[in-house]
Amino acid sequence: MSRRTPRSACESPDPPDERVNLEFSISSWAACGPELATPDSWRAWAAEPRVPAGEVQASLPQVPPMVRRRLNALGRTALQAAFDVHTPAPEVPVVFGSRYGDAGRSLELLAELVRGEPLSPTAFGLSVHNAIGAMYSLIRGDRANYVSVAAGSGTAAAAVVEAAGLLADGAPEVLVVFCDAPLPGAYAVFEDGPTTMHAWAWRVTPPLAGQERFSLSAAPAAGALAPEYPELPFGLDVMRFVASGAPCLQRVAGETVWTWRRHHA
Repeated sequence: MSRRTPRSACESPDPPDERVNLEFSISSWAACGPELATPDSWRAWAAEPRVPAGEVQASLPQVPPMVRRRLNALGRTALQAAFDVHTPAPEVPVVFGSRYGDAGRSLELLAELVRGEPLSPTAFGLSVHNAIGAMYSLIRGDRANYVSVAAGSGTAAAAVVEAAGLLADGAPEVLVVFCDAPLPGAYAVFEDGPTTMHAWAWRVTPPLAGQERFSLSAAPAAGALAPEYPELPFGLDVMRFVASGAPCLQRVAGETVWTWRRHHA
């Protein structure tokens, strides 16, 4: 398995041109992926990480069967993680992050246009980027603030930045849900790195006294170190960092290097 250069991000001083420095705590988390469902299974995976393969088992007992049938694999995976950590939490702001969203539905709609077939309003409604979050709010009967974020390969970091803004505005807690899946069919040629179906959900709060906290910073990518696990997608590596207890993680997205650090109480 590939490893990073000997000098790690944890040993390097914060760059002087750092643009973002956020601090937060994660009160609880859940994640869902191929053969990975429980926190213990994710911690074991994080000790020996790899790109998980296979089908995701998301039973979603909280979702009525008629509604569950409208969700595809990405939606079920994301909602399983969200329900696992959110229930029975009160209404709080929710940030859904996904680089591509439900690209499969969009591709099928384009194919129908090419064939001259009428488009299904339901399929169109479920193809937009905030559809999974909207379904989640409807299922829960939740009237809290919902935001959908897409920011390229660094979407997982952008979702946390959005959550930090909501915390700064006074929210006592924010649910952050990140999900992604391989690009389907003809879109697959645009993949620029490893990918797999996965989702995670964190209950994010302001830093709490006496509890573990995290920080996230951003700086220009020039001179960034090679990641320890380049075979992992950005969002999946972020979940590995949280589940493993590692002191830090540094990943590049576009022209930005994001550095995540863990600070013990």
